[in-house]
Amino acid sequence: MVRLHWDLVLPQTPAFRRCERSHDERQQMKQGRSLTELAQEIERQNQPGAKRDYIVGVNALSMDNDVLPRVNSEDTVKFEPRLVLKNGAIQRLPINGIAHRQIGERIGIPAKYYDRMLDSAPQLLAANVNHWFKSEGEKRMVRTLDGRVRAFLSNRYQRIDNHEVAEVVLPTLLEGNRKLQIVSCEVTERKLYIKAIDQSVVAEVKGSRRVGDLVEAGVMITNSEIGLGAVQVSPFMNFLWCLNGMVINKAGMRSAHIGTKLDVDDGVAALLSDETRKVLDRGVLLKVRDTVRALLDPKAHQERIDRMSEQTQQKIEAANPADSIEVLANDFQLVESERGGILRHLIEGGDLSRYGLMNAVTRTAADSESYDRATELETIGGRILELPSSDWSRIAKAA
Repeated sequence: MVRLHWDLVLPQTPAFRRCERSHDERQQMKQGRSLTELAQEIERQNQPGAKRDYIVGVNALSMDNDVLPRVNSEDTVKFEPRLVLKNGAIQRLPINGIAHRQIGERIGIPAKYYDRMLDSAPQLLAANVNHWFKSEGEKRMVRTLDGRVRAFLSNRYQRIDNHEVAEVVLPTLLEGNRKLQIVSCEVTERKLYIKAIDQSVVAEVKGSRRVGDLVEAGVMITNSEIGLGAVQVSPFMNFLWCLNGMVINKAGMRSAHIGTKLDVDDGVAALLSDETRKVLDRGVLLKVRDTVRALLDPKAHQERIDRMSEQTQQKIEAANPADSIEVLANDFQLVESERGGILRHLIEGGDLSRYGLMNAVTRTAADSESYDRATELETIGGRILELPSSDWSRIAKAA
């Protein structure tokens, strides 16, 4: 059985126990798994045979016309297309929603039509996909987990997996004398998230309506194994008054999953060995480690807090704040429920400033059912902080 090194070591340390308690003590921010649960799930996914990756010529792939029946939550029979791989024995693998979207995008079937066929005419979908597969000469990477196709990617995709990122990041977060807490973490179908704060790096937002409005410095580390985001390290800020989190995307580092082109003569072949892949990944992972250390710098944190302090005086000028939120929603593609939540939290907070709007957005993140979407809203909060004055003026005036 594969055991992750960091899972074995960290439970023996006081810092790890602080991280575990933080999951229960801080309930305002969107919560995912505890650190122990995160370790268990990453370890489970890293078991031999759980993940399988293939390089395949697209013209050697097919979607099964004899689709697999399944039962949905309403106890009605649906039919689920499978991707057919020839790797010695023929494998017919179910396909998750993300891989379906990637297949449709790659062969040029519009998403709306693809989804309609998938829902109502799966055999027609298979016929369409197979027609375009046969005309494609390129090679693609097919990633699977637990016997399901989870990604349909370029054969240049560099596989940096979640267990590698965790093994580098967690010991780095716990080194030295930092009063560190992992305030939220999760592994979803789309991404790995680790959000940590350093309690020794804290500053006050001056001019806030809240007396003693303290903000802790932190970092967020994300990774996607399926092509939905780079390996990324971003500044993360924890607001002690309301326990909201905010992500700053313009700072930090991101490393796209672009590696050496992998090829096969025909059919499907196994990928690089883990030993070879680790050599290629080492440079990226060392950069992750160094960026985590740099982002917990007190000076950089104070500079962001000073910018927030200035923004407490930048008021929403529209006669009706709902009009400003409508402009914001259009700019950042917010759905109706999120618009309503931001307006509600803005009014409840009683702070009709740029800083108040930023806090209303990050507070709305905690209401999201999806951890992925909650993090996107936390990132939108950070983007409000970084907006050029002309863009803020347009929102403030609802122009």
